[in-house]
Amino acid sequence: MSDLMNRRRFLQQAAAAGVGMGLAGPFLMKARGQGAPSQRIRVAMIGVNGRGTALSNVFSGIEGSEIAYVCDVDERAMAKVIKSVTANQGTAPRGEKDFRRVLERDDVDAVVIAMPDHWHAPAAIMAMAAGKHVYLEKPGSHNPREAELVVAATRKYNRVCQLGNQRPSWPKVAEAIELVRSGAIGDVRYVRCWYANRRDPIGNGKHVPVPEWLDWELWQGPAPREDFRDNIVHYNWHWFWNWATGEAGNNAVHALDLARRGLNVDYPTRVTSLGGRLYHEDDWEAMDTQIINYEFPDKKMVIWEGQSCNRFGALADGFGATFHGWEGTLHIPAGDTYTIYDEKGKEVRKAEAAGEPQQAVTTRGPGFARDAPHGINFLDGIRNGTPLISEIEYGQKSTMMTHLGNIAQRTNTIVECDPQTGRILNNPAAQALWGREYQPGWEPKV
Repeated sequence: MSDLMNRRRFLQQAAAAGVGMGLAGPFLMKARGQGAPSQRIRVAMIGVNGRGTALSNVFSGIEGSEIAYVCDVDERAMAKVIKSVTANQGTAPRGEKDFRRVLERDDVDAVVIAMPDHWHAPAAIMAMAAGKHVYLEKPGSHNPREAELVVAATRKYNRVCQLGNQRPSWPKVAEAIELVRSGAIGDVRYVRCWYANRRDPIGNGKHVPVPEWLDWELWQGPAPREDFRDNIVHYNWHWFWNWATGEAGNNAVHALDLARRGLNVDYPTRVTSLGGRLYHEDDWEAMDTQIINYEFPDKKMVIWEGQSCNRFGALADGFGATFHGWEGTLHIPAGDTYTIYDEKGKEVRKAEAAGEPQQAVTTRGPGFARDAPHGINFLDGIRNGTPLISEIEYGQKSTMMTHLGNIAQRTNTIVECDPQTGRILNNPAAQALWGREYQPGWEPKV
């Protein structure tokens, strides 16, 4: 059976079984039968290495969505995804190296942006200014100022913009958050989050000629120019401040978003961070080990622990969040499941999504079954005005937590914030990192 048939069957079975009725289920059912041309949403995929490949499988496998263009500065990746999308949806998308050309097209309704972090906000702003709706992969901004700008662009151009942190669309995760907020484990004041992995050293890069398949100039785009080195493309850019946000922006944003939802908080009042590049001597600039502490109004706290060089995270799990209440604890691990413990630590309830294929969470994502509801919610937001699960303003508040943690670490200071806006108070060193320098001519504008 083809991948397309498998995906369509998943959607039909999920809808019939009522999977995800808490949040995702209605979106799964709405997606069925909306493949008529008047309802079809034509999508351009922008950046198709890693997460972009996974999201291409999603948006070419949902009824009512058609990928019309595939854009990437890597000719190899573009050709590979064009081939897979053609097999999935039965029609061939066009390839385009420079996504700006696609923004000029009238046959594109929405874009899915899965480029490196330094491109997230600038590309999203350009797309919305061109009248396109945007599904924006996390973290959605490179720095706090960009987080503000992309929200401002959404409002100015009246576009639908969803942040691609898909966990809140998973039915059992959504159910868990509602249980926390409804008092199922009593008064919750503390949330512990973590991510653990074992990433290899990246060595010391050598200056080599740019590969013929790569447009290095366009890859850098808004970032100040650096010479090409052989240890940057395609994944190691995550560990360089010029292009990325470290492990916090890469993975903390998922758990911190759950923490914010469960505690019903927006911005912290105080942020501290401890960590560094502890395990290897190489070009890696960000922290491979980091502990960020957040304090919120009403005596609420969140801690995130990041381990990039050891897989043994809290509870022997690589990802998770534990909500600590007066009457018990609720644990959300990597998958669409949760466990509740009573005040003595005894397990009293364990829930998993019924009938869900339990694919592993990888750097490409959690698999079609878990990515699809978030994408469908985005498409429904365009068609019907359905409220988004992670509308960009809400999503960027979670991203802002990662920015603030990185700023506290990089300046070795305590960062005090306005809990209404997230703005840094009385800290010139930290405030200097609110924005960034851009390559001349590439400054994002709203």
